[in-house]
Amino acid sequence: MFNIKEHSHIRINLLTGESILVSPHRTKRPWQGKVESVSPDHRPAYDPNCYLCPGNKRADGSINPVYTDSFVFKNDYSTLEINTPEGALNIENLLIAKSEKGICKVISFSPDHSLTLSMMTIDAIKKIIEVWSKEFKEISADPNIKYIQIFENKGELMGCSNPHPHGQIWSQSSIPQEISKETHQQQKYFIEHGRSLLSDYLQLELQQKERVIAENNHFVVLVPFWATWPYETMVISKRHIQNLLQFTEDEKTSLAEILKQITVKYDNLFETSFPYSAGIHQSPVNDGEHPEWHWHMHFYPPLLRSPTIKKFMVGYEMLASPQRDLLPEFAAEKLRALSEQHFV
Repeated sequence: MFNIKEHSHIRINLLTGESILVSPHRTKRPWQGKVESVSPDHRPAYDPNCYLCPGNKRADGSINPVYTDSFVFKNDYSTLEINTPEGALNIENLLIAKSEKGICKVISFSPDHSLTLSMMTIDAIKKIIEVWSKEFKEISADPNIKYIQIFENKGELMGCSNPHPHGQIWSQSSIPQEISKETHQQQKYFIEHGRSLLSDYLQLELQQKERVIAENNHFVVLVPFWATWPYETMVISKRHIQNLLQFTEDEKTSLAEILKQITVKYDNLFETSFPYSAGIHQSPVNDGEHPEWHWHMHFYPPLLRSPTIKKFMVGYEMLASPQRDLLPEFAAEKLRALSEQHFV
């Protein structure tokens, strides 16, 4: 008889419509693959050679102000530029391209070079959320912009080029692929049911409690049923809202609390400064109403078994479909049991 906790099966990602292959029996295999070295994470509060520390010179020669909270600046090596000229290429409908405008910014979370989100106070994290909101409002005022992606790459394993804790905002004149998929899925469900897809999904998760890691008055953090990365999580607002600008003060505080909880648990999992890519998904801007959209945030961490063993997306995953061995339910149980007090 089929047992979802023991036998291979396909799970469907509600937000994209795509599938993932889950193979729980493979967790029993021995590991003889790549083992990463772990860089020590004993950073000073100030590094004179850091491009992001207060008062220091950046790569382009600009001098940072002696800032005391978060510091936002236009990326010195922006992927997208707002003054990109209009243009397109189409050769026999086979070679197709078009110009793309955008604005890219960097947010230094704190003047302290050593403070990751997990080490910051709730008040300090709330200030970052307020910066996200301010930047979202200002950037969305430009009619050229259709989507604003707020994200953080943390740690060398996730390609972070500067160890000073920071995030980024990339905004652009078209709606990116992952957002288009999530828009389609949420819109389809909203038209059929008159309710938010994530509201109904969240209600089911709260009933089952199998994959819920933590919750407070306004947010839940859980391992999605369709998670791809070993310890992937998603933060979902309990209230059906579309973007950051709709948060109340209480919701901002609650979000700061839940972000502190999950990042501390991540660090405690393998007693290391846990690497991840994390990002906010919210409604497009300057693109009409999007009542179907429900605010959420993804965390995609690469670590699998220890601080030195990461999950690789190769072979079958690149050529066919995402695949995982570690059950989302097991990952949730392990994260849920961890202390909310940082191990350091």
